[in-house]
Amino acid sequence: MKIIDIQEEAIKLNLSLSNSMFSFKEMTTSIVKVTIDNGSKLIHGYAFNSTGRYACGAQMRNRFVPRILDRDQNDILRSNGDIDPKKVVKKMLTGEKPGGDMERSVAIGTIEVAIWDALAKHYDLPLYKYINKIYPEYNSTNKMFCYVGGGYYDENKTLDDLGVEIQNNFDNGYRLMKIKVGGAPIKEDIERIEKAIKVTGSPFKVALDANGGLTNANYLEYARELSSYGLRWFEEPVQPSDYEGYNNFIEHYRSSVAGGENLYSEQDVYNLIKYGGFRVGMDVLQIDMPQSYGISYFKDCLDRLKKVNWSLDQITPHGGNQMSLHIACGFGLSMCEAYPNVFGVFSGYDDSYIVNDGFITLSDRPGIGFEGQNELFKLFNEMK
Repeated sequence: MKIIDIQEEAIKLNLSLSNSMFSFKEMTTSIVKVTIDNGSKLIHGYAFNSTGRYACGAQMRNRFVPRILDRDQNDILRSNGDIDPKKVVKKMLTGEKPGGDMERSVAIGTIEVAIWDALAKHYDLPLYKYINKIYPEYNSTNKMFCYVGGGYYDENKTLDDLGVEIQNNFDNGYRLMKIKVGGAPIKEDIERIEKAIKVTGSPFKVALDANGGLTNANYLEYARELSSYGLRWFEEPVQPSDYEGYNNFIEHYRSSVAGGENLYSEQDVYNLIKYGGFRVGMDVLQIDMPQSYGISYFKDCLDRLKKVNWSLDQITPHGGNQMSLHIACGFGLSMCEAYPNVFGVFSGYDDSYIVNDGFITLSDRPGIGFEGQNELFKLFNEMK
């Protein structure tokens, strides 16, 4: 088995949405196609770097792809001749200085996940089943509870518009909605939160996301004002690696807090729970696997988290796409994010999937299953 080609293309999202920190108007993402020769035929694997991070093709073309393709590939194979994604990651990291992970983890993780897609197709297995084949110590599942990430700020968007957005998602089967905060004065954000609670019928069906955008001047005000609402969680109240800020926020907020989507190394995630005040059994880690070196690296993170008794039930992947959904199912996690109708062709899941009381059941389509997302797969299929 051999990797014979890796291609990347940058796609612009062309969105007017914004959160507390930035607008998505200039946002791009990289789509990747990996071609593997399994000895009898060519197999294509696909991935994209989860929306919210810019395209990273330069790193791929200048460093990571040549390290894979320009050398003998025997050192990236398992004993049975299959490609070992963990060894591929190690090869891509050749010559990379420790630290500064985000500059490379997104590019490496996207390539790594595309390789898993191809390998799962080689075995004619959906990715979640192939993950279980490689890591049988985890209890895979074909059914996952998915919450909706949305509630963005947008041009001329009103409270009623927010209510309609939430109601539409609940009408379509979702049972938990996450909305943005921190991009408006706190009084307006509280009005948006109360609107969401009214529409969903329960504060436990509403989560918040500040995208690390609260400031030293207002983050404790948010903690105090919102601590009594009983919301599902409050995500990224402060800058992702501000462990002191997390500690202070948790002390005043007291309810469940979430974070981790913008931390890209095993060490950073571990430091968040050790020094950020995160509480076992209460707070939530939201690792974005394709942006954090990929699936094999995520497994190493899980092994380390086990040592501090961190439950799989408290790991809720960021991303809201087919990749995160399959990975969550493959490792038997309890919840995954969804982004229906938010990021264009990169939104949502397989076109045939139906949400039933918050749950999605995966098909047995081989690999990640991008082939079931017609508009997105057109982009992959058009890559030369």
